[in-house]
Amino acid sequence: MSLSRRTILLSGLAASAAGAAGVAGGALPASAAPVPSRPPARVLAYPFTLGVASGDPDHEGFVLWTRLAPQPLAEDGLGGMPDRMVPVFWELAADERFRHVVRRGVVDAHAASAHSVHVELTGLLPGREYFYRFRVQRHLSPVGRTRTAPAPWSLPATLAMAFASCSQYEHGYFTAYRRLAETEPELVLHLGDYQYEYARDTYNAPGGNPRDHEGPETRTLANYRQRHAQYKTDPDLQAAHAVAPWAVVFDDHEVENNWADDVPEAPDPDFPARRAAAFRAYYENMPLRRTSLPRGVDMQLYRRLRWGRLATFHLLDTRQYRDDQACGDGYQSCPEAAEPSRSILGQRQEAWLLDGFRRSSARWDLLAQQVFFAQRDRDSGPLTVTSMDAWDGYLASRDRITRGWLAAGVRNPVVLTGDVHAHWASDLKLDYADPTSRTVGSELVCSSITSGGDGADSATGTHPWLAWNPHLRFHNNLRGYVRTTLTREQLTADFDVLPFVSSPGAPARTRARFVVEDRVPGLHLTRDDPPAAARSAGADVDAGQRTVESETSRP
Repeated sequence: MSLSRRTILLSGLAASAAGAAGVAGGALPASAAPVPSRPPARVLAYPFTLGVASGDPDHEGFVLWTRLAPQPLAEDGLGGMPDRMVPVFWELAADERFRHVVRRGVVDAHAASAHSVHVELTGLLPGREYFYRFRVQRHLSPVGRTRTAPAPWSLPATLAMAFASCSQYEHGYFTAYRRLAETEPELVLHLGDYQYEYARDTYNAPGGNPRDHEGPETRTLANYRQRHAQYKTDPDLQAAHAVAPWAVVFDDHEVENNWADDVPEAPDPDFPARRAAAFRAYYENMPLRRTSLPRGVDMQLYRRLRWGRLATFHLLDTRQYRDDQACGDGYQSCPEAAEPSRSILGQRQEAWLLDGFRRSSARWDLLAQQVFFAQRDRDSGPLTVTSMDAWDGYLASRDRITRGWLAAGVRNPVVLTGDVHAHWASDLKLDYADPTSRTVGSELVCSSITSGGDGADSATGTHPWLAWNPHLRFHNNLRGYVRTTLTREQLTADFDVLPFVSSPGAPARTRARFVVEDRVPGLHLTRDDPPAAARSAGADVDAGQRTVESETSRP
């Protein structure tokens, strides 16, 4: 009887990460790939402490990733590896037991890239599930599951996709990643703040941090490599990477809080070097294609991922090309935000996105990006007070993109968002000042994995901002992620939450479910499951202030 995929990918992962892969019978067969003639190398300790990952699938391939690090928290960021090239063998199979190997090979892991490897495969069959693993000497990695996208001309019946963001290691345990993995999605999107830059005891969750960062605030390549390695040692994060291919984009904390193009949060003559170091470490630690290999302070991150004719994902970069935040950042009533020249994407990326709308023949066009798209006015009076770090600080840019998908006749535009450490759902408008104006799209916002600590549940509709922002349909301040199921007829979004992250092992439940129907812009609430104590609660008058503080009170 074959083992279940969940047993292989979730239970087996922890055992492999603990070093069980070096025993007899755990290595690839000697015939898997001939070892080139090399000088004898000293025996390495178990090197796969950071797990495995795959990403950026298309209809004929994907990227396989791992990074060798016997001592993952080494201060020099090199993971305890020797200063030499190490051959890494890899296998791709059609089954989890590797009885039907379809590809195998060897790739060199170099010290200059922190012994990370990116195996970019092509020529595979579309719409197929595959399993992969790596070997170094006698050490075998955990097994990962991945898949190719469907053929470009096909119209798949369904896609199970989940998205997440904002995993501050210090603020809690990554149980939400494991709960996401247990749902066995076919694709995972990570929308930014994969890791945080702070030194310990400088960014604390309410009630304190249950665990700490290693090392100083990340500024150098060694710092960023060490910090990524610390996050990657988490077994729950490893489980989420191993269960499905990921598509990733960064936000601010992969570099530093609220940076904008070449403008750091505070004056810093060394910011270009810091940005370059952060980009390099990000590439080394993510399953990205070589087209995203950084060149100094530049990194090509915006790109498209197509799932047959069912869905096109436009993965955006709202940090690298944006104008500086208006009016000094934060929540402001700011005329500068409406200046026509301001852009959150930059002219080139805006043109690329608008062209993608015109060329799209997908049933669903999803903008996978970082910061809140819909208007969120915190002021109940005549002023409009919004976040300058979000699309509200770039009104003309938002208008051009929204009118662009309308002009192109995009069938079903949906924006996917992270950043704000809470679940939100919103209808999208051309004119937010007129609540009766027609709805032209939908936005789904995932809560954080841990950032902000445990949070709290509340009755749907009790956040005060919803009263004067009627296009905002849902808010919840528990940690979690969003699961979506796309079909030809509808998109279903499950907002999953955990009751706590301050200790491990929390269960997950679906707090709310929304449906978007084909060719019918806007959200329909089809499930609402608040805690019993909150079902009759009135408006939470303090929730607005807590929202502002959670998004802006960072050191």
